[in-house]
Amino acid sequence: MIIKIVLLCFILATAIQLYFWLFFFRKLVHHQDQPRLEKDPSKQQSISIIICAKDEAKNLKKNLPRILNQNYRSFEVIVVNDNSSDSTENILLEFNIKHPILCSVHLREKPAGMIGKKYALAKGIEAAKNEVLLLTDADCSPESNEWLQQMQASIDGPVEIGLGYGPYHSYPGFLNKLIRYETIFTAIQYMSFAIAGKPYMGVGRNLIYKKSLFKKVGGFHSHDHIASGDDDLFIHAAANANNTTVIKSPDTFMYSEPKKTWASFYRQKTRHLSTGKHYKNENKLFLGLISLSHFIHFLGGIVLIVKFSTIFVIMLYVVRISCMLWTSKPLFSDFKDPSLWKWIPVLDLAFFFYYMIFAPALITGNTNPWK
Repeated sequence: MIIKIVLLCFILATAIQLYFWLFFFRKLVHHQDQPRLEKDPSKQQSISIIICAKDEAKNLKKNLPRILNQNYRSFEVIVVNDNSSDSTENILLEFNIKHPILCSVHLREKPAGMIGKKYALAKGIEAAKNEVLLLTDADCSPESNEWLQQMQASIDGPVEIGLGYGPYHSYPGFLNKLIRYETIFTAIQYMSFAIAGKPYMGVGRNLIYKKSLFKKVGGFHSHDHIASGDDDLFIHAAANANNTTVIKSPDTFMYSEPKKTWASFYRQKTRHLSTGKHYKNENKLFLGLISLSHFIHFLGGIVLIVKFSTIFVIMLYVVRISCMLWTSKPLFSDFKDPSLWKWIPVLDLAFFFYYMIFAPALITGNTNPWK
């Protein structure tokens, strides 16, 4: 009887996985970004780029030049120095001399009860002179000097939010491969949901939206007690089927440095994943189906190989992984990491253990500070 239940769960989980990869995620393959606006200055919106920095002197010195030298007519760069103890303030003063479009906001203290970077980000948004806000992080560098131009092209008509992509640099080692894979898989999910009219998150290192929308939803007020969520919980509150689009043009990618140790990666992911418990029930249901069906596909398969039919399990595994490889191949090329595609069978299996390790963060939550 138990084996029959496991078999049924295994078949159902595999069917759910096939649905998402063959029908739901497949739509992202055919998605086209909003056409680029002409470079006629009269057609370009003035933009405020906002960066929060806490002890980021080294990263600012390295990455700010690529942001300050974007190929765009009218923009400002606001860096919020969140009570840094390094030379961040001096670095910003040096940049200010050569780049008058740079505006520095220096925070010396944070209100009681405020954790994470939301207070700093809110102060940066408050200081912004322009209606359109483009957010990124101090440890990020744009792929090209067209990043700003192409990101702002998405904010047109009813569209008030553009969800960009933020990949990590490639280095040798399995941890790096897992981080890059997890980043692509997460992007496939949140972009596919947005295309389906159910946006639930974006990444704060490459996100654009209107200041008036931020004010309309009350900023971060409803979740300012949670350390993370300046990106996904805000999108959850502000985005809908009509006002949100996704942007996957390679020129808009915002690269950042990945974690180098398993411990630092674990801390980062538990902080990020802890916000999932605050999502809307509908999104939690669909995201839970993706993760749970993935997990049960492997768990059920392992049990059935031992107690049932090896050939049947292998057959369904091959069907699922083949569909996954077919759908994901053009997406891995779109996300400029085609060499990682051949690692999918190994990394897909690694996610079985990933779910077990990070499940507590989804259930209990985490309030660790962002720095």
